[in-house]
Amino acid sequence: MTTAAGIGIEIVDWTAAQQRVMPLRMQVFVVEQGVPAEIELDEFDPLSRHAVASGAGGEVVATGRLLPDGHIGRMAVASAWRGRGIGGRVLEALATEAVRRGLPQVVLNAQVQALAFYRRHGFVEEGEVFMEAGIPHQTMRRSCARPAGGDA
Repeated sequence: MTTAAGIGIEIVDWTAAQQRVMPLRMQVFVVEQGVPAEIELDEFDPLSRHAVASGAGGEVVATGRLLPDGHIGRMAVASAWRGRGIGGRVLEALATEAVRRGLPQVVLNAQVQALAFYRRHGFVEEGEVFMEAGIPHQTMRRSCARPAGGDA
């Protein structure tokens, strides 16, 4: 089984990401999860920084985005690559970008079935479960504060 070790992750703007990540996002969100295609691409994509995880052959295996206000979203991993740590690496790359940008925290709306994944990465639930695109979600938050005693 191939692991996440051979996967490279880059943080890019929408111009560099769009053609590469949209086939994966459409497959995961529209085909697999039934999200309406017309809401998958939105006005926040051009404003966001995008994580693109690619294999040695250049195939995109995972993606996610960071909005200017610290919201992480559009986390998607190709079905053949799930369970190999790639989603966690994409999430951490986006959190690192948030720190680099000086954001105090990151926030996301997690699908309820993925809450444990986000908890393992330091996110904490807040508020009530709500429906988004017909799927139950919950808001989760994580501080970007550096550990006490660490270099600033």
